[in-house]
Amino acid sequence: MPVISAHEVKKVFVERVLFDNVSFEINEKDRVGLVGVNGCGKTTLFRMLAGQEAPDGGGFYRSRGARIMTMEQTVVDTDCTVYVQTLRAFQPLIDAEAELEAMNAQLGEASGRTLDQLILRQHELRERFAFEGGLTYKSRTRATLLGLGFTEEELGKPLFQMSGGQRNKAQLASVLLSGADLLLLDEPTNHLDLDAVAWLEEFLKGYPGAFIVVSHDRYFLDHVTGRTMEILNGRLYASEGNYSRHAELMADEQEFLRRKYARTQKEIARIERIVEQQRRWGQERNFITAASKQKQADRLRATLVAPERETAAIRFHFHARAVSGNDVAVARRIAKSYGGRKVFSDTSLLIKRGERAFLLGPNGCGKTTLLRILLKKERPDCGEAYLGANVQPGYYEQNLAVSHPEFTPVEEVRELYPQMSDTDIRRALGAFLFRGDDVFKKMGALSGGEKARVQLLKLMLSGANFLVLDEPTNHLDIASREALEAALEDYEGTMLIVTHDRYLVERLADRVLEMGEDGIEEYLGGYEDYLEQKAERRAQSDAPREPNRSAPAEDYRAKKERQSALNRAAGEARRAEERVAKCEAELRRMEEKLAEPSVASDYVKAGELSAAMEIQRAELDKLYRAWEEAQKTLEGLNVNN
Repeated sequence: MPVISAHEVKKVFVERVLFDNVSFEINEKDRVGLVGVNGCGKTTLFRMLAGQEAPDGGGFYRSRGARIMTMEQTVVDTDCTVYVQTLRAFQPLIDAEAELEAMNAQLGEASGRTLDQLILRQHELRERFAFEGGLTYKSRTRATLLGLGFTEEELGKPLFQMSGGQRNKAQLASVLLSGADLLLLDEPTNHLDLDAVAWLEEFLKGYPGAFIVVSHDRYFLDHVTGRTMEILNGRLYASEGNYSRHAELMADEQEFLRRKYARTQKEIARIERIVEQQRRWGQERNFITAASKQKQADRLRATLVAPERETAAIRFHFHARAVSGNDVAVARRIAKSYGGRKVFSDTSLLIKRGERAFLLGPNGCGKTTLLRILLKKERPDCGEAYLGANVQPGYYEQNLAVSHPEFTPVEEVRELYPQMSDTDIRRALGAFLFRGDDVFKKMGALSGGEKARVQLLKLMLSGANFLVLDEPTNHLDIASREALEAALEDYEGTMLIVTHDRYLVERLADRVLEMGEDGIEEYLGGYEDYLEQKAERRAQSDAPREPNRSAPAEDYRAKKERQSALNRAAGEARRAEERVAKCEAELRRMEEKLAEPSVASDYVKAGELSAAMEIQRAELDKLYRAWEEAQKTLEGLNVNN
């Protein structure tokens, strides 16, 4: 049974049609992911589903008595503690508990028939209280807050002492505990560390109602949703399955539509040439044939379904202008405290040239601080940290601080790269989706996503050989995240990245570094490898130790050197294989193009394409050799290990 349905909904925003003719149903226990580029109307659709905004056409039909809950609907009293504020999700139970306590006082004073009535009323109220979760609501509230990353100490603090991110988490907890028939969750993983996101995934998997979640976190979407809706160019596309499955189906559908559209257009052109020829001949029977053929062409034109135009995506390209020394970044037994609060201690780190290292850990463990210490933006309390020979770092800051809020994006780039002409700067900004008058906005007035794009453009222009990125995918939609990933995949320099984007870690990481109070734990491979190795180590540490056995002594630094070398070789072999696959796919595409009659019959086009194919084959030979070398290096290291 539908909780809510939309019928031919239309929404216009400042003369721009956000979407039109949108229809769908949300049934009980549906788990839906809502995706689309920034600005496509996802949040607006949420507000209409919640009844906070009216459509400009069509309508929504809600099941009688259905409760729909969003984070915007939760009222926050900042004078309350985190715990007390979140308990208010159970206000009916709080009221019932207060009534039961009042009854207990009345029982001592009542007698006779009044006493009997009170006892009966108390029994009924207790049963309903227990049935509706009154015996567990306090423990559930506490467990939810702890699961979302609050500490025991923070539960007792008033909300006005909390950051904006922590207040958002408290609102999220209230929504999750509401028990509504439909939850509308807009970017719920923002402000959550990886442990909290994993907890949220498990909570949503067991949620008894339905939910729609807007998120750019593809890993999260893949784990919690079973249906996907995408707003694209004003239309809504829906498919069964998680985000990855939806992306595959959409790509297949659009490719099918492109091919069908091209074939139909070609057929229409052929028929219309016949029509034109018949009309030139001028005989009566020719006019009859022409009219018949024209009707055929018109019928085909009426069936034409154009494929969606491709969504504009940022065109990234990171290039390292110089080669660094072998040791890129080194930290030895460093520690850092703020105001007597220890952030981390006894922390050591070694990043080698060509590595793709990802620094993970709970919020507040000091990941950003460690990056800033490596880059000499902060000093450690003890120990040493430095960059190696000829290292040219490029730093992406998470907080997107703006030095000159009165600058335009053009002026912001010009200050750092005065040798660039305004034309070149505007062209570069255009590649980062700044169109028309966007380049004349003030930096202080830009959205988080726009500031992120300016920051990434400056980083790309730097030619750095060591990218130090702090949450680079925050503020980016899925299309922009995928473009960034592809560019980083082709980057030949060294990377150290702090992120909560598990998809990014899985795709790019050679090494995962998990940070805690007392140092860094190292794991080889991507995110799934990290989870597997972490589980194995936990199992080993929990197992009883056998007496009179000790691990063979081994020089720690030498072990790390071997692990790092093996890790780099494995990563280079994987990247070489991916480059070969891309080159082979492009060559196949060119061969298919050459086989098309319109190209094969055109001497000039065929010649140009054949020449391009020769260049592509030469590039493929070079990539094969690089792949073989990478495999030999990897095999040699595996033998020695």
